[in-house]
Amino acid sequence: MPELERPQRRRRNLALALVVSAFVISFFQRFAPAGIAQDLASAFGTTASSLGVLAATYFYVYTVMQVPTGIFVDTFGPRRILLFGGIVGSAGSLLFGMASTLEMALVGRTLIGLGVSVTFISMLKFIAVWFDESRFASMVGLSMLVGNLGSVLAGFPLSWLAQAAGWRSVFIAVSGISLLLGIACWVLVRDHPHSPAGSVIRKPHFDRTVVFSGLLQVVRNHATWPAAWINFGVSGSFFTFGGLWATPFLIQAHGMSRDVAASHVSLYFAGFALGCVGIGAISDRLGQRKPVLIIGTHLYAVTWLVWLSGVALPLEASYALFALMGILTASFTLTWSCAKEVNPPLLSGMSTSVTNMGGFLAGAILQPLFGWVMDLHWAGGVSNSGARLYTAGDYHAGLLLLTMTASIGAIASWRIRETNCRNIWKPTVEAESLKQA
Repeated sequence: MPELERPQRRRRNLALALVVSAFVISFFQRFAPAGIAQDLASAFGTTASSLGVLAATYFYVYTVMQVPTGIFVDTFGPRRILLFGGIVGSAGSLLFGMASTLEMALVGRTLIGLGVSVTFISMLKFIAVWFDESRFASMVGLSMLVGNLGSVLAGFPLSWLAQAAGWRSVFIAVSGISLLLGIACWVLVRDHPHSPAGSVIRKPHFDRTVVFSGLLQVVRNHATWPAAWINFGVSGSFFTFGGLWATPFLIQAHGMSRDVAASHVSLYFAGFALGCVGIGAISDRLGQRKPVLIIGTHLYAVTWLVWLSGVALPLEASYALFALMGILTASFTLTWSCAKEVNPPLLSGMSTSVTNMGGFLAGAILQPLFGWVMDLHWAGGVSNSGARLYTAGDYHAGLLLLTMTASIGAIASWRIRETNCRNIWKPTVEAESLKQA
């Protein structure tokens, strides 16, 4: 990509800042149930499995929307899709904050998942179009670093705000922020470096034959699927634990206070944020993807054995382990580069969305499944508010489930095709006709 002129670089950077800000909201909404799990259990009188379903509703719709989002972003560009996401996510957050029943909360979480599900793929598409290919992993890592501010906010800061102002007020405020960001993206984001202000490079056109030919090309590419399985194993276990069960696990199984447990989760997310930019930069500097993925995913799987053992760690050690887990979790972020680099550049949205679907599918399955196996072992204890209380033994089966899931990601890393940080896709007759269309 030729070097952009200075005014165009400023507009590009401003647009990226807005897109990443929308991604911050997406991360916050994804992990918010962890910071207010106790509040949700008390407000709606849920069991562990019901709480898991409430949190996982986000992941259900997010999973379903990954491939359609890739198609829509490749077809219409990120600008329109981000406006849609801001409006729908805003409505969902407002409904969730005002929900008086579990059913209303479920609808709110569904709309939140639908709204924010478009943000990440839109961000990847924007970076793929506006930045040089050699900087893709580094720019994604940097964007993930900033975006993870949302997950950090979903830990201790959300827990503190929920106690100070009420969790409902927080989500109503986030509703307004989401709407404003969606409008700002519509006004300032451009789909292509050559799009003049207020216009697009071409009129969007959904050609069903071309779109589904492209999707089939990505799905039929065997090199795409190891990246999806790594996402399933590594990010799936991360979403399940960090997105809901880590805080109650530390409180009920290890006797920590709510603030200390939430601080662990915030440190987990902070480690993930730092790992995203660090691992992406290391991979780009080495000019390799596969060795970094193999080492990162295997070490991540090993860390789960510590929690599975049931050993009581000193506070400093548990903080350090949570930070290490976050850093190692970030190894899965290289899979977006791996998928993009073995598929046609024109289909970067579809290839990354298919890969991304693995992690969200795992989160959708594992969050309620974790709660279900806990309910199977529940001894009958309840809190003063009527919410169920669980012991360390109740959590063991769930931790075993996540350990096995993380191991799937480690095994899949051996099947990744090394790209040496460049696109290695070779055009075919079918692909050339797709490009011309």
